[in-house]
Amino acid sequence: MNHDRIIEVSNLSKTYYSKKRKSLIKSEKTKVQALKNVSFHVNQGEIFGLLGPNGAGKTTLIKILTTLLLPTSGTVRINGFSLDQERGIKMSIGAMLMGERGLYWKLTGRENLKYFGALYHVPKKLCEDRIENLIDLLELEDYIDRTVETFSSGMKMKMVFARALINDAPILMLDEPTNTLDVKEARRLRKIVKEHNESENKTIIYCTHQMYEAEELCHRIAIIDQGQIIALDDPLELKDGLRQSDILSIEGTIPEEARLAVNSLPGVTSANILIKRSNNGSTVEKPYLSVVCEDSHQILPVIISTLNVKGAIIRNIDKQETTLEDVFVNITGRSLMDDTRQSDTSN
Repeated sequence: MNHDRIIEVSNLSKTYYSKKRKSLIKSEKTKVQALKNVSFHVNQGEIFGLLGPNGAGKTTLIKILTTLLLPTSGTVRINGFSLDQERGIKMSIGAMLMGERGLYWKLTGRENLKYFGALYHVPKKLCEDRIENLIDLLELEDYIDRTVETFSSGMKMKMVFARALINDAPILMLDEPTNTLDVKEARRLRKIVKEHNESENKTIIYCTHQMYEAEELCHRIAIIDQGQIIALDDPLELKDGLRQSDILSIEGTIPEEARLAVNSLPGVTSANILIKRSNNGSTVEKPYLSVVCEDSHQILPVIISTLNVKGAIIRNIDKQETTLEDVFVNITGRSLMDDTRQSDTSN
C-alpha cells in the first residue's frame, strides 16, 4: 500500500438547524451537530472504513467529501484539491450515495450509465466498453435494458454501484453499498471492492454499520459515533486493546434488571444486550448478554448467581473472540445496530 496521503480531513464540523414544533403556532430552532472536529487521513491505495451506527454522521461526512454539502468549519483535500475546487474533486471520485435515489428511474439501466459517463466526459466508445464490462462484472444482463422503475431494490443498488465505477476514478466512496442486497450479492460486491483495491490500486472509503464488512475489507477503520471519531486504527490493533479483558456471551432470557445488576458488579467493564449474527451477515434472532470482564474464571460464578437472583434464564455461556462491535460497545455502551440519529439530517 502506498502511504502518500490522497485524502486529508482536518477539524471538520457540520451543524444543522431544524425547527421543532412546540404547538400549533409555536416552534423552536434545534441545533444538531452532525460532525464535531473530525480529523483523519487516507493513504493512496487504502481501504479506509467508517464504521458506526445509523445516525453516527457517516453519510454527512461522505456528502461533504463529495461536495454535496459544505462543512460548517474545517478543511478537506482530496487528490490535491480543496472543497472549492469542486470539478477536480468530482473527477477524482466515484461515489455510491443515497442508495436507490442515485438513478433516473424513467431511463433504462444502460441509459443511466451512458448519461453519467457523459457527465464525467468519458469518451463515447470507452464508455460503451466500460458499460459492457460492468454488465459482465455485476451480472446485469437480464435487466440492463429495462427502465429502473421496474428494478427490485437489490437491482437498483447494483446499478448505483455500476454508476460509481463508470468514470474509473482513483477514489471510490461507498456509503452502505450492500444495503438491501441479499447475502450472495453482498458477498460479490465486497469481492469486487477488494479486487479493485488490490489490482487497480483504488483508494476506497467504505461506510458501514456492519462490523464483519469492516473487518473483512478495511486496512484501517475509524469508528464514528455521534459525529465524532472515537477510535482509529487497523482492525487488529483496535481489538488488541480489548484482548486484556474477557468477553462472555450469555444466551437466554435476560431481563433488563438482570443486565443492570451484572453491569454494576466489580470486575465487569460492561454488560449489554446484543444480537447474534452469523459470519455471512444474516441476522439470527437471538439476543444475548455480552459481558466484558477482567477475569472470567473468577467472576463467572458471581455473574451466574446475580442473573439467577434477578430472574434470568441461562441457556448457554461461551467465551468469545473480540470483535469490532465489542470495541464499540466497550467505548460507548451501545450496539452498532442502535440508531443514534438526532434528526433525519444527522446520518
